[in-house]
Amino acid sequence: MRTVSLIGAPTDVGASVRGAGMGPDALRVAGLAEALRAHKLNVVEQGNLAGPPNPWTAPSGGLRHLPEVVAWNRSVFDAVARALGAGHVPLLMGGDHCLAIGSISAVARHCRAERKNLRVIWLDAHTDVNTAVISPSGNLHGMPVACLLGHGPDALVGWSGTRAALAPEDIDFIGIRSVDAEEKQAIHRLGLQVFDMRHIDEHGMRNTMTEALHDVDEDTHLHVSFDLDCLDPLDAPGVGTGVRGGPTYREMQLCMEMVADTGRLGSLDVVEINPALDVRNRTAELAVEFVRSLFGASTLVR
Repeated sequence: MRTVSLIGAPTDVGASVRGAGMGPDALRVAGLAEALRAHKLNVVEQGNLAGPPNPWTAPSGGLRHLPEVVAWNRSVFDAVARALGAGHVPLLMGGDHCLAIGSISAVARHCRAERKNLRVIWLDAHTDVNTAVISPSGNLHGMPVACLLGHGPDALVGWSGTRAALAPEDIDFIGIRSVDAEEKQAIHRLGLQVFDMRHIDEHGMRNTMTEALHDVDEDTHLHVSFDLDCLDPLDAPGVGTGVRGGPTYREMQLCMEMVADTGRLGSLDVVEINPALDVRNRTAELAVEFVRSLFGASTLVR
């Protein structure tokens, strides 16, 4: 029986809008643990991590709340590393997407020690490849991928054992439709594989996921970093930076089911749920449905 460790990180310290810190409890209210247990998974509830409050101050050196972001990510890194060391599947409940720095850095260190290939599926409306130099806002939830690629502030890189936790070929982006002007140039320079909404519109989710997963094998650790703003805000209104025109409910279900079909899912982030902007916890309830699919729930036995 697989064991899933639920790790709550209740902070919006990297975000532009208050409220994502309530995301972990929204997922609990939506029945995440119960849904996973119903799917014959052992669930260990680790509770919420502790960290500094959001000071809500202006950027300094192009970065907002850097010391607080570092502190929260250190807590996440340690908790995810402990879960992996125990043989569990860590499920990080955010919180905003800056927390992926700590989560994926811990996974990358684990994969290096286990001689596994790490592949990250980044489900998001945004690529999060901004840096202090090019970010319009200084919000660190727009910079986790840059940090993981080794292009962030010194305090947020190198945690995996090398400066870059990921190489550009280790990450695939799905559902992208909002990229800042200078961020587009950074994506081009880095050679990142981005399946934006035009690609999904032209080729369909099935072909898109086939491309993204084509070389995943038994030596691959698959990490899914799921920002709920990947979905259209008509379906998932409880997000701080919603962008119209995202994948439909069925397209996202297919995406999750195809990830599950690989049998290689090893860790997961579920982030950017903002109950303050939601309608009767609908976004968290959707997240629970999609997480069930990631762990193999399906209409028929396949």
